Amino acid sequence: MRRWIIAGLASICAFCSLTARADATAELHALFDREWQRGLQEDPEGASYLGDARYNDRWPDRSLTAIAASHAADQAALKALDAIDRDALPAGEQINYDLFRRQYTEALEGYAFHPFLMPLNQRGGIQTQDEILEVLRFEKSKDYDDWLARLEALPTLIDQTEALMREGLREKRMQPQIVMQRVPAQIDKQIVDDPSSSPFFKPFIEFAENIAPEQQQAYRERAQRLIAKEIVPAYQRFRAFFVNDYLPACPQQVGAWVQPDGDKLYAFRTRQFTTTQLTPKQIHAIGLSEVKRIRAQMQAIIRQVGFDGDFAAFNAHLRSDPQFYYTDGDALLEAYRALAKRIDPELPRLFKTTPRLPYGVRPIPDNIAPDTTTAYYLPGAADGTRAGYYYVNLYKPESRPKYEMEALTLHESVPGHHFQIARAQELGALPEFRKNGWGMTAFVEGWGLYAESLGDELGLYQDPYSKYGALTYEMWRAVRLVVDTGMHYKHWTREQAIDYFKANTPKAELDIVNEIDRYIAWPGQALAYKIGQLKIRELRTRAEKALGQKFDVREFHDVVLGSGAIPLDLLERNVDAWIQAQRSMKS
Repeated sequence: MRRWIIAGLASICAFCSLTARADATAELHALFDREWQRGLQEDPEGASYLGDARYNDRWPDRSLTAIAASHAADQAALKALDAIDRDALPAGEQINYDLFRRQYTEALEGYAFHPFLMPLNQRGGIQTQDEILEVLRFEKSKDYDDWLARLEALPTLIDQTEALMREGLREKRMQPQIVMQRVPAQIDKQIVDDPSSSPFFKPFIEFAENIAPEQQQAYRERAQRLIAKEIVPAYQRFRAFFVNDYLPACPQQVGAWVQPDGDKLYAFRTRQFTTTQLTPKQIHAIGLSEVKRIRAQMQAIIRQVGFDGDFAAFNAHLRSDPQFYYTDGDALLEAYRALAKRIDPELPRLFKTTPRLPYGVRPIPDNIAPDTTTAYYLPGAADGTRAGYYYVNLYKPESRPKYEMEALTLHESVPGHHFQIARAQELGALPEFRKNGWGMTAFVEGWGLYAESLGDELGLYQDPYSKYGALTYEMWRAVRLVVDTGMHYKHWTREQAIDYFKANTPKAELDIVNEIDRYIAWPGQALAYKIGQLKIRELRTRAEKALGQKFDVREFHDVVLGSGAIPLDLLERNVDAWIQAQRSMKS
């Protein structure tokens, strides 16, 4: 009898435990869902980029009142998380819990530095607001109505941006003058005499077939009125403020240390972007070591091709010899497209699981091409209704080397960013903030750089110059560790950073200057690439040594990509657990 009672109590306890776990999990996911929906509502542009059209008729509210309310909501979300018993959650949900906590804790910590007071830089902002058209679809009347509603609301957004920048001016939280000097020319592209030539008018040039001719004309007339009477004057006011008040007050120095609490800001950004506890001093040392290692490999190729000259002379040769460049932007674009599709059929060699979402190759819009980098990736819609796109820079094709194209394409398309991000979006079991959140820069960009190293295994880099191009790209990311910490931690000048970059890579001067200016405007982000790649490569080497002939690279890549973008310490735990499981199975 006693034994039955004990057994019955044990069953009741087990049932209660299961119930508690189910309740805690349900509460956790309800919080995730509420916060995800709040995020979409507060960031209608982000929702549009994800393919969620519910908020396509509005912009974010960038008033200081709304920003403070969002901060308070973040604090409340963290308090709600604290109320959930983490110990009652299954192991997988504990990981979700920890990642959610990490995301919100960092948001609260970052708020103290008032990043919202610097709402634009030379790479984008209110002056390039039309770029969102790249992801919008115009198929029915509501799509055009939504865009007109956004046009009507645009002057308010411009005024709110100016108000933030005025407060930033007061607090001395501003981008350096050298990068902000690029912005007036970008604003000028929005100040048009003919409304039909405005970038914002683009949807009204050609309509979907189901829009009646009289409706088309009504849309065109309303858009022209809004652009001429509201939007252009708003940009004119903003330009006057920017040129007369803001730009002259921007600091001459280029490091984050110039800002209030700048050293603390950079230390925070370093931790945030690398998802490690590495200090700027440690990262600078890693960068110097990596530059030395990669430089030796580059020297070996210079000897292989029989070049009669030193490293600097060889790089000068690569920068100036016409054989390494296209003279026509259309030919460069077609070459990128052909290369991307040559890689696709080789992927099964290294991957068990490939994403379903396709991708395309597009040129970077002309209005930002002179001031931005060589390429970037724009993720597809979360629901699969819009493909991902690899954007390539066709501005001055004579400065875009052929020998870099393979490494760049591996990084931005497949098996790099498109492959990793689309795969994450298709992980149905994960909460939305993990499938569609791209905050884990060290993982995302570390994977992109690691993907470049797979070129040999995918049948690329057959030409020694292409191999040198791959090393150039790896060197580029190693140099980033040195120059980013150099400017923001060691107080280097912009010229010192440019000179160091030139001395160690053959990249064209246009690219080098744009890159350095990007690091100036985005402290710490450039550190993520090499730190992430080094960790992924370290874990692969560890697995290869531990498993020997039983190592399966396709299984390894499945483990790395199978949890979405995660911090590097969690990635290491996942891989170590997989190694242990493989050993147990095969012993």
